[in-house]
Amino acid sequence: MTWIKICANTNLDDARAAVNAGADAVGFVFAPSPRRIDAVTAAEIVAQLPAPVEKVGVFVNELPSKIREIVQQVGLTVVQLHGDESIAYAEVLFGNVEKHLRPKIFRALSMTTMFSVTAGAVLLHDPRAATAFDAVLVDSSSPTRAGGTGATFDWSRTQPFINSLHKKYKVIVAGGLKPANVAQAVQMFQPWGVDVASGVESEPGRKDHEKLRAFVAAVRAAEARTKSAERP
Repeated sequence: MTWIKICANTNLDDARAAVNAGADAVGFVFAPSPRRIDAVTAAEIVAQLPAPVEKVGVFVNELPSKIREIVQQVGLTVVQLHGDESIAYAEVLFGNVEKHLRPKIFRALSMTTMFSVTAGAVLLHDPRAATAFDAVLVDSSSPTRAGGTGATFDWSRTQPFINSLHKKYKVIVAGGLKPANVAQAVQMFQPWGVDVASGVESEPGRKDHEKLRAFVAAVRAAEARTKSAERP
């Protein structure tokens, strides 16, 4: 099944609603954003969530020592990097901790970085990247924000690139997803996962619980249609 993450949670009620709707992961933004949360509040929320649910921290060009501190304080199981973090950065982030004992590391790419020599090309061609990153998240961006813009990226232009990523990584599609269009994204990209924030909000930082349920239902319905179409 498609892995579903509801990102940018700021309160326990919304995080619980995401889990109850069927989300596999909840996300918390620790970078500058209208949806930013502090580590103390995030830790209080995480303590009330089921253990199997992934707890994802979103960071942008943060000091590795600060990420490690927040991971331990909050209980994060995934670190999602949205800045200029390199393979070398990911390799030293958790030191010599064995991969199965440390949080997973997801690398985000945007329309401004996925076709660049220093980001997208590196992920495709540097053999160290597939070891350094556990998944690649494809997102939209703006000149002032690394993600969370609420806008979709150019799906047609990026499809060949995403198809190439599929050969090496678990691929997560994000950026402007909502109940009305996530089924199309699932059928078009057949991603390992999808990620939503503003598309299920009533206002920045507050989720619309009906939209949460509709989003998850749309993903599952798209999966069912895809499987039905594949049957002989």
